[in-house]
Amino acid sequence: MTSPISTSRHGHVLVISSANPPVNALGHAVREGLVKGIEEADGSDEIKAVVIIGEGATFFAGADISEFGTPKAFAQPMLPQVVDIIENCSKPVVAAIHGTALGGGLEVALACHYRAAVASAKLGVPEVKLGLLPGAGGTQRLPRVAGVEKALQMTTSGNPIGAQEAFEIGLVDRMIEGDLLQHAVAYATEVADIRPLPKSSERQNKIEEASPSVFDDFVAANPRVFKGFDAPRKNLEAVRAATQHPYADGVAVERQLFMELMSGTQAKAQQYFFFAERKAAKIEGVDESVRPREIRKVGVIGAGTMGGGISMNFLSAGIPVTIVETAQEALDRGTGVMLRNYEASAKKGRFTAEQVGQMMGLLNPTLDFDALADCDLIIEAVFEQMEIKKDIFGRLDKIAKPGAILASNTSYLNVDEIAAATNRPQDVVGLHFFSPANVMKLLEVVRGAKTADDVLVTAMALAKKIKKVAVVAGVCYGFIGNRMLIPRQTEATKLLLEGATPAQIDKVHVDFGMPMGPFQMADLAGVDIGWHRDPTRIENIRDALCAVDRWGQKKGAGFYDYDEKRRPSPSPKVQEIIEDFRAKAGVTPRAISDEEIVQRTLYTMVNEGAKILEEGMAQRASDIDVVWVYGYGWPVYRGGPMHWADAEGLGKIVDGLKAAAPHMGEDFSFSRLLLDKAEKGEKFTGR
Repeated sequence: MTSPISTSRHGHVLVISSANPPVNALGHAVREGLVKGIEEADGSDEIKAVVIIGEGATFFAGADISEFGTPKAFAQPMLPQVVDIIENCSKPVVAAIHGTALGGGLEVALACHYRAAVASAKLGVPEVKLGLLPGAGGTQRLPRVAGVEKALQMTTSGNPIGAQEAFEIGLVDRMIEGDLLQHAVAYATEVADIRPLPKSSERQNKIEEASPSVFDDFVAANPRVFKGFDAPRKNLEAVRAATQHPYADGVAVERQLFMELMSGTQAKAQQYFFFAERKAAKIEGVDESVRPREIRKVGVIGAGTMGGGISMNFLSAGIPVTIVETAQEALDRGTGVMLRNYEASAKKGRFTAEQVGQMMGLLNPTLDFDALADCDLIIEAVFEQMEIKKDIFGRLDKIAKPGAILASNTSYLNVDEIAAATNRPQDVVGLHFFSPANVMKLLEVVRGAKTADDVLVTAMALAKKIKKVAVVAGVCYGFIGNRMLIPRQTEATKLLLEGATPAQIDKVHVDFGMPMGPFQMADLAGVDIGWHRDPTRIENIRDALCAVDRWGQKKGAGFYDYDEKRRPSPSPKVQEIIEDFRAKAGVTPRAISDEEIVQRTLYTMVNEGAKILEEGMAQRASDIDVVWVYGYGWPVYRGGPMHWADAEGLGKIVDGLKAAAPHMGEDFSFSRLLLDKAEKGEKFTGR
């Protein structure tokens, strides 16, 4: 096999080039080639300096994920050896960085004596997002070069920084304009005779400058980074070791912490999810030759919270949007909110004022429904009521141009029934955005019975363009995510009648790692969502709350009471309503354990997920996990509900459901798939 690493001489400079597309991943052959390149430099008196550069789109962008779990991942030389060999080269080594230097790529750059970068380059250590830490000296070299606080930020968040910032903090030594290779060779020539060679592992000044309180201060200032996660804290401990030990001893601490993370459940879950997200983009049953339709202009019906948020996704991607409302006041209000959202992002540095103007300039707000006639994709984002949606699609059928894709943002309703209101059901698809639509990454792409393959392919490709993570769902009530919410909410409400409190149930979910519990979520979203609006018709606890204006945070009262800063507290009024319903139902309250809450609200979700798979409403179990992590905040360190169930053991899930079944009544039925897999000792997400 031809090595991905080649060498060439430019005067007295040896250029080591990597051509391992698409991202120059540090696979075994690349690692081996880098070592041979350094050996070539060390063995020649004619070579005075070395440049390491990546061909194609990027410098080294991390480990080779195709080698994960294979012998190649552990084949010699391992990356820790490679970076030490680079740093100990007798000739100065310059890293020439473009694209990204991520993970092991940044560790290679840190091992070089000098780092040069183009302005568009990004540098980072994203290992924490896989439940790990940089394991090739990265946690020891980075604080020595970039400073302790910046090293903490980079290792615990995994977020990259731009080349200009890297230059300002000393992580990059020279910014390059023009041809990278030409200027990197010139830089290497310039430093060829400088001795001693500046080795990152030997720097101490930034370590010594760090305040002793920097670690405690960082944890106190970033509580959300550490909550529930093992990897950020271990990254912090590894960086701390750099300030307390000589380099070699710090590397030993880094290695120990790395192995602890590698063998833990969180790293397995986060790495599983990394691959699950990529699998989600693959559409079952569609030939790879199917090409997407061209989307040059998008129409959005409704300028409310969802319509405005959906529009912003396309405007941010440079796609013109025509947004339609029925009243000027609603249109002005909606576009005003969009502008304020963009301006708020600009204040945080995410956009320039010029970019905000450009994006808003792509928006055409109108009251003229016929203005949608030239759109390639039209998304309906109006009130969740079937008759309204069918009426809109009937109107669209008459004005939309041939080949236009007609999409509904429905979160529950039957897309096939909506499509039947047109004479072009093959052009209809569900695009369920999650609120706030301009922020949330998940997009459920609902595949109708007659949805054309190229429509589906277009939807998935477009999702990527607007930076969404898309999952294909079938047509059923609530699709994947909201359908699984139903049994959770049903059982949570029953538990209130049986003796639990909203606070107890919510605490179990928050302690599990969810951002909020069922009743906190109801208060945030609006208790009145889907309410029949008749205050005299009180059939359940929610009806009773809505009838007395307890609609959630927006009213200052829902399942909880809220102060002026929207801080919740238990509500005597809600407890009174619960006790009234309990008395009418003849229920004697009992002590509810946290274990029972888990069984009845989380195990039931797994059971519903299994039913979704049985019915073919999700393509694969990992897609369900992607929906729940990105759409509902399921902790990624648990991998999603189906992966979590596998880790718990499906036999344990079934036994827990059987124990809870007498309390769940006739509403509950087992998934045959779950029972079969538990009996056979199988898993949903792997062997």
